[in-house]
Amino acid sequence: MLNQRLQLKLQQKLSPQQIQLMKLLQIPTMELEQRIKEEMEINPALEEGEETDEELEEAPEDTDEEIKDEEETTDSEEEKEEEKQEEIKDGEDHDIDDYFDEDDDGIPDYKLSANNTSPDDERKEIPIVGTAGFQEALTEQLGMRKLDERQHNIATHILGNIDDDGYLRRELSAMVDDLAFGQNITTTEKELDELLHIIQQFDPPGVGARDLRECLLLQLKRREHSITNHTAIVIIDKMMDAFIKKHYDKIAEELELEQEDLKDAVNEILKLNPRPGNTMADNVKSVSNVIPDFIITNNEGILELSLNQRNAPALKVSKEYKEMLKEYGGNKKNHPKEMKEATVFIRQKIDSAKWFIDAILQRQQTLLVTMDCIMNYQTEYFLSGDETKLKPMILKDISDIVGLDISTISRVSNSKYVQTQFGTFLIKSFFSESLSNDEGEEVSSREVKKILSETIAAEDKRKPVADDKLAKILKEKGYNIARRTVAKYREMLNIPVARLRKEL
Repeated sequence: MLNQRLQLKLQQKLSPQQIQLMKLLQIPTMELEQRIKEEMEINPALEEGEETDEELEEAPEDTDEEIKDEEETTDSEEEKEEEKQEEIKDGEDHDIDDYFDEDDDGIPDYKLSANNTSPDDERKEIPIVGTAGFQEALTEQLGMRKLDERQHNIATHILGNIDDDGYLRRELSAMVDDLAFGQNITTTEKELDELLHIIQQFDPPGVGARDLRECLLLQLKRREHSITNHTAIVIIDKMMDAFIKKHYDKIAEELELEQEDLKDAVNEILKLNPRPGNTMADNVKSVSNVIPDFIITNNEGILELSLNQRNAPALKVSKEYKEMLKEYGGNKKNHPKEMKEATVFIRQKIDSAKWFIDAILQRQQTLLVTMDCIMNYQTEYFLSGDETKLKPMILKDISDIVGLDISTISRVSNSKYVQTQFGTFLIKSFFSESLSNDEGEEVSSREVKKILSETIAAEDKRKPVADDKLAKILKEKGYNIARRTVAKYREMLNIPVARLRKEL
C-alpha cells in the first residue's frame, strides 16, 4: 500500500575546492611536486613564480556592469542550449560547449603516482657495473655444457621455470606435459631430473633446488669436506624439522654430538644463502631517499619548525590569460558567440588556477598548524630524542587542540616525514596508546615497546625469555601488562617467540 510521509534528512556535501584540499593534504612532498607539474600541464593559466605588485594591481575583477551583463544573457543562453541539443541530435557541427559537462568544474582527477626525484635534486652519479641478469647467467652457463639440441631445449625450458629466488617451483611431471603440448618434445621425469642435476651444478650454489632443504644441501656439498661440514649435511638431511624449530637438544641427543660440534655445524649452516637467486645483479632493489616534509631544529633549547620548501612552491595566475580575459570581457553585448565561449573558457581556467593556489596555501597552513601542535605536545622527546619521553598521543588529542577534524589530522600524519637532529621519522609513529604504570601515570605504548625490545636484546640467547616471564619483568619495572599484550607488542616489533630466538 502506497502512502505519503514527510522525512527530514541531514546531508553534507563537499565542494570541489574542499575535495581538492583534502586530496592535496594526504600526499607527501615529492608527490605534491609531481601533482603541481600535472596541474600546470592541464591548466595553462597556472604558472610558477611569484606575482609582482604590478600584476596584483592589474588583476581583473568582476565589475557590477559585467555581472549585470552576464545575468541579462542567462535567459538567452538557456534558449540557445535547447537549440544546441537539437543540432547535436541532427549531426550538425559542435561548438566548444559540447565538450564540457554541465557539472564540470575544471578540476582534473588526481593521480597519486610520483617519482621521488626532482630536477632540483643534487645528482650524484654512481657507476653501475653492467652484469648479466639471473636468467642470462644461467643460459650462458648452459651453453658451456655438451648437450644436443633436444637436451638443450629441454634444459632451457627448465631454466625458464626457475624463479627469481633460484628455486624450481614447478613439478617435473607438469613440465613433461608442458614440453609435449607446447614444444612437441616427448620426454620423461627421469630425463628431466638428469638435466636438472646438471643445472644444479651452476652458479650461484643452490640454484635449481625444489625446496629449502635441497637448496642448503646443494650448497653444503659444494664446500670443502670437513667434519663440521659433514655434520651440517647430516643435520639438514636427517633433522631439518628439528633444526628449523631450534630443538638443539634433540639434535645433539639424536646425533650424539658434543655442544661445541653442534655449535660449529649450526654456524656453518647459518652462512648459507636460502635465496641464491637474489645474489644476481638484476634482483638488487633500488633504495629511495626519504624526503622530509618538516624540519625541526633545536636552537639552544628552543624548538623551531619549518616546512620543506618543496611544500611551499611559488605559483601564480598567468599574466597572458589575465590580459586575454580583460580584452574579451569588455562590451560583452557586441561579442559574437565564439568570443563569449572563449571568455567562459579563459575564466574557467583562471578560476581553476586560483582555486589550486588557494588549496596549496591552505595545505601549507594546515600542515604547519598540525605539526606545530605535535611538536609542542612531544617537546621533551624532540629535545632529548629519548623514546621513553614520548607522551601517549592519539589523533583526537591533536584534533581537539587545533580544532580540525580527526580525518584531517590523519591525512597530515600519514606518509609525512619530519627531520630532527636524531633522524627522520614518520609522523604517525609518534602516535601511541596510553598505559598506566604502578604509580597511576599514563605512559606511551611506544615507551613500553622500547623497554621490551631492550629486555629481549639483553637476554641470554641460550635461554631466551618467554612472554610470561617478560610480562613479570615489565611488571617489576612498573608496567602492569598482561602476557597477551607482551606477545602483541613483540609481534609488532617483528621479534620471534623465545624458542626461535635460541642460540647455541
